Amino acid sequence: MRNLKLVLITTLVLVLNGCANLENNQISQRKDEPVPVPTVSPVLPPTATPKPSPVPSPPELELEDNYAIIKTYFATERNLTNKNSPADKFGNNDSEISYGFCEISIPMGHVIGEVETPSLLRLEFREDPVKHMVILKTEVEQKDEYFSRLSEEIRKNKSRSAFVFIHGYNVSFSDAAKRTAQMAHDLGFQGAPVFYSWPSQGKPLLYTFDEQMVERARFNFRAFLEDFIKRSDADNIYLIAHSMGNRLLVDALSSEIFNNSILRKKIKEIVLAAPDIDAKVFKTDIAPKMLSIGAPITLYASSNDRALAASKKIHKHPRAGQAKPTVVAMAGIETIDASNIDTDFLGHSYLVNTRSVLNDLYDIITYSKRANQRFSLKERVKGSERYWYFSQ
Repeated sequence: MRNLKLVLITTLVLVLNGCANLENNQISQRKDEPVPVPTVSPVLPPTATPKPSPVPSPPELELEDNYAIIKTYFATERNLTNKNSPADKFGNNDSEISYGFCEISIPMGHVIGEVETPSLLRLEFREDPVKHMVILKTEVEQKDEYFSRLSEEIRKNKSRSAFVFIHGYNVSFSDAAKRTAQMAHDLGFQGAPVFYSWPSQGKPLLYTFDEQMVERARFNFRAFLEDFIKRSDADNIYLIAHSMGNRLLVDALSSEIFNNSILRKKIKEIVLAAPDIDAKVFKTDIAPKMLSIGAPITLYASSNDRALAASKKIHKHPRAGQAKPTVVAMAGIETIDASNIDTDFLGHSYLVNTRSVLNDLYDIITYSKRANQRFSLKERVKGSERYWYFSQ
């Protein structure tokens, strides 16, 4: 009975993934807290004091009355349904890769870090794009048409940039689409936001089932990423994975496709947020292969991540996204300890729902600032290990 109780508690704690079921979370900072304005600063030596640099204004958006529209591009191996709703276009079974785009509303009253959804407390019973983030359109395209449209979008901006977001466990297609749009808006991203949606079941009690699905998705994701780098016309690609989605990303980055130096040079940053990966395996087997690509790597970890603490109980080994008992710190990877950040109860989704981390990610993507140049970070050295933590 005691073991059964432990399993139940562990399973319930695994209501994770920062990209899912967090729409009702409130950002830890006040709505009227000022957002810093970015300034370009020269490369600073490790001993210099960095200057603050801020979240930007949103990218150019299509505007409607009282809300904006962000277009997100997707690739997914989820099955197509026969439903008409744009949010329910894809199910939770695996299938061949589908390509397309979503148009998602951003209300004018949007709060950084939130995905606004209807609230019964406010007597809201249906989605309203004036008040909520709503998937207004989901269009499926043929592969060639998809890459043609995506390339055209990327060429609109002189930076020719795109980010690819890979979600984690307990995330539906609509959850992933909305989180990608929210990140693009909150980061003021001047490029094409893209997400890859593997067939997570979007249900908190199906953690082990999701593990099987992410394992099965490795080949398709690897093929998509290679196609994306070759065909998207993006010169600056930012790869961002969260939680279990890190397993897809590190597998692809460790594969032979990155023996091609032309492909490697297009990767400008690799962001591993709360990776649900065995910490020892990451350090000894995975990281050395990723470092050979030559792109900067940022790893966010936290000692308050209850979801990864539960994952550790299931797998019997610490996860790379945990900051205790020890932080994964090694040469070539900038590890950021986010334990001081106020976030939701599970402490797992700080990448997308906290202003501090979004500010930090903005500095990385927009100005290529390294950890010793970012205002909110302080350095910590323990023996031969060096990493950074949020000072506020």
